[in-house]
Amino acid sequence: MRYIADLHIHSKYSRATSKDMCPEALWRWAQLKGITVVGAGDFTHPAWFRELKEKFQPTANGLFELTKEFRSRDLPDSCRAEVFFALSSEISCIYKKNGRTRKIHCLVLVPDFAHAAKINMALARIGNLNADGRPILGLDAKDLLQIVGDAYPEAVFVPAHAWTPHFSVFGAESGFDSLEECFEELTPHVHAIETGLSSDPLMNRRLSALDRLTLISNSDAHSPGKLGREANIIEGEISFHAMKAAIETGEGLLGTIEFFPEEGKYHYDGHRMCGVRLSPKETVAHDYLCPVCGKKVTVGVMHRVERLADREEGFGMKKAPGFHSLIPLPEVLAEAIGLGPQSKAVAREYEGLLKKLGNEFHVLLDEPLDAIERASSPIIREAIARVRSGKVRIAPGFDGEYGKIRIFEKTERTTISGQTMLF
Repeated sequence: MRYIADLHIHSKYSRATSKDMCPEALWRWAQLKGITVVGAGDFTHPAWFRELKEKFQPTANGLFELTKEFRSRDLPDSCRAEVFFALSSEISCIYKKNGRTRKIHCLVLVPDFAHAAKINMALARIGNLNADGRPILGLDAKDLLQIVGDAYPEAVFVPAHAWTPHFSVFGAESGFDSLEECFEELTPHVHAIETGLSSDPLMNRRLSALDRLTLISNSDAHSPGKLGREANIIEGEISFHAMKAAIETGEGLLGTIEFFPEEGKYHYDGHRMCGVRLSPKETVAHDYLCPVCGKKVTVGVMHRVERLADREEGFGMKKAPGFHSLIPLPEVLAEAIGLGPQSKAVAREYEGLLKKLGNEFHVLLDEPLDAIERASSPIIREAIARVRSGKVRIAPGFDGEYGKIRIFEKTERTTISGQTMLF
């Protein structure tokens, strides 16, 4: 069976996260998006752990279902589908190593509450798990890998958003130049990395040192509507151990769903306070300093990849899984209509399309363009066609600022709309 899994999300107990990040909302939005397996997020937080135990029931496949009493009826019939949850948590390690402060985020997945509780007990001796859904611990990432492995050798351990400047294993501000420098003799136990929003598989494959690793992608969602902005496409059994095998060996991983990496908020270098966006070459030309205020710029993912890469841009492994670069459907509709993604008109169009055609990923990836046009309009058909073919324009994100993406120029939208009026 082919299905989509988004395994890294957060709960309402994480900082800067929507209060709507609860099991009920995740269950509903997973169906609207077309996601079969969702990471339950933040199992290390005691209150969230209790809530999950109250609202989840285990299945025979190492995953969980939302109990029927918490399921909403507020769903289009066209989107209704089974949803499973995997116990997951992102953990922040802040520590000193080799003379520098390191800030590394790691994703952990386990198949049951007993092993999650065992990991929580070990981590509670190190830091306060109540303080944040994503616990911040004074713990070496290598030691975290050891703790997780000791608690449950079959757990999944993945360095999260591996290139983010401030909080990742390869981050320019606080990361390392190699996995071996970070995890030392335990490096063979790391089988995959998460690409993050600002990088895609092609960028990662420029490093031959990553060839043995599986590249996975997840949304790191902080609100329900952001589910699936990145995700994994898996072929096989819907179970914890089948997903673990896909993550660790690549067998069964058909590919990933990606942000256009330029849209990520750390793709290029720059200084947000001064509104300065720089390409890697421009950063070097300015000696890594902001040309407006003279302060150090934040070095983005593209620059960091360029620095560590031993292959030219465009290198691709023949047997590597493919990927789809997508824009979330509400943003596509907003571009087509010419209004904001949060506008009522966009919400109406979104709901109407899902009722007529099915879930968001089906509309973006699989629905024939003629059927999309019949259900909406020629300009929405054209917008989705351009996203599928990658014909978009993006001002790259930098220093925490998301990239600005355009599917149409204003004159194009007017022309296409005018042609529609003629017909």
